[in-house]
Amino acid sequence: MSKNNDVVEVGAYAAGGAAAGAGVAAAVGGMGLAVGGTAVAIGAAPVVAAGAVVGLAAFGVKKAFFS
Repeated sequence: MSKNNDVVEVGAYAAGGAAAGAGVAAAVGGMGLAVGGTAVAIGAAPVVAAGAVVGLAAFGVKKAFFS
């Protein structure tokens, strides 16, 4: 596989993970993090970013076992 194909595939995995993160954010709705008696709201952007990271991790696992 060429480098260009890898870049396209990485982009697809990141976009797929981001889309999954957006779906989770939409399904769950308003989220928050409560620690030590204080609470902080968590918007959709961190969840989407975390989804992209999970997508990239899936690409890494795929490359580790199937390449």
